[in-house]
Amino acid sequence: MKKTISLTLVLVLALATEVAKADFTFGEPTNLGPNVNSKFEENGPSISTDGLTLYFISDLPGGTGGLDIWMTTRSSTDADWELAVNIGQPPNSQYSYWEPSISSDGLTLYFSGAHPGTYGTSLPGGLGGQGDIWMITRETVHDDWSERVNIGATVNSQHAIHPSISFDGLSLYFQTHRPGSIGAHCDIMVATRETTFESFGAPVFVENVNSSTGDWTPDISNDGRILFFSRIVVAGSVTDIWAATRKTKGGDFGELTKLPPQVNVPSRLNFSPNSSADGSTLYFVSNRPGGLGGNDLWQVSIEPVVDLNGDGIVDGADLSIIADHWGMDDSLCDIGPMPWGDGIVDVHDLKVLVDYLLSIETEEINVNIEDEGGQVELEQGQILVVTLESNPTTGYSWEQAENQEPILEQMGQPEFKQSLTGGRPVAGGSGWEIFRFKAVSAGQMTLQLVYHRAWEEGVEPVNTFSLNVVIH
Repeated sequence: MKKTISLTLVLVLALATEVAKADFTFGEPTNLGPNVNSKFEENGPSISTDGLTLYFISDLPGGTGGLDIWMTTRSSTDADWELAVNIGQPPNSQYSYWEPSISSDGLTLYFSGAHPGTYGTSLPGGLGGQGDIWMITRETVHDDWSERVNIGATVNSQHAIHPSISFDGLSLYFQTHRPGSIGAHCDIMVATRETTFESFGAPVFVENVNSSTGDWTPDISNDGRILFFSRIVVAGSVTDIWAATRKTKGGDFGELTKLPPQVNVPSRLNFSPNSSADGSTLYFVSNRPGGLGGNDLWQVSIEPVVDLNGDGIVDGADLSIIADHWGMDDSLCDIGPMPWGDGIVDVHDLKVLVDYLLSIETEEINVNIEDEGGQVELEQGQILVVTLESNPTTGYSWEQAENQEPILEQMGQPEFKQSLTGGRPVAGGSGWEIFRFKAVSAGQMTLQLVYHRAWEEGVEPVNTFSLNVVIH
């Protein structure tokens, strides 16, 4: 099957048409459900690299302070979340916490102390007065957490909350309000270090992101190319989630994009985004209708736009566009391995498109010799199954008519196989021959099959089968 896709790629190189801008899009958000959410406060999601553990804060009954750190697990990324549990002491205590951020190896958890007077008492021993960033560590993911440790005065000399640690552990994004801030309420800063054994250096304001209204709850994607964050619309009551993109992990952020309305419900709180390691899911917090009360945790899929030419059909023409832009930095067809690409059109992008083509619904449409001379209409992804009597012991077999292969491989994935599951149609026969064709590209063709001995050149076939095939 993969070989067929490769042939298709070669055959459609001349089919590229005027292209439309590709990007990534979002599905419909879903609530994480009653095992995670409640009528109480849920906030600050942070998903593990394997996608099987989700940390967050809540004032659920059974905690030790105002806001504690909780976690929920699942057996696979397709499974439901289990009932959330308090991660215990340490780090939880009679004090309150803000958003956690789990490291990529799962061995360090960053979090911040809550503002004084909110959800209980703020952590003592801080350096910034209005919430510091702390961390806890463990030797393995099966060990208990250590006592909390303040990450130091370089970051915490003034207000610092809502941390987001990068995948390599070398950059720490956080929310602040200190001299130099341009936001009325808060801005986003980043502190870096050379190795994970060092302390973070002096933080700087993130260029091209902060605004006069205030920006907060940052989340840096695992590839470092997208910074999700929240922007204040009306302080305390309305916020929206945005995304800032950049070409490389170490470059400056450029284009800012407000996420679509299904993520940013108007006149509501939409904040605290956290992206999965593969970029396929965005977790966030919202007080929108449909929740269980107050701020709930939600998730939404992030999907690459695979219809590269914008014609409403994903087919060989889109494969052609990838081929034409191979090795280039072109956002149009840079759709893998993350939904927003990686800065170059290569095998990652081809894999995303091929996987999509192979995943299209595979409903079968069955025909036989009685349908000869007729017409069948297929939707992309459907499989045409032609079952014909065959008696190979005589040397006869069904084959594609001459010059059929190029058009078949351009429009889909053809294959012959013999089936011995049916009864023998003729004396000495060995069963049925089956031709299968998966519709991939829209168009129209005439399928022609001939029943003959392959070595008898110039001899008319003893039987033929013809069918007009229309693919929508």
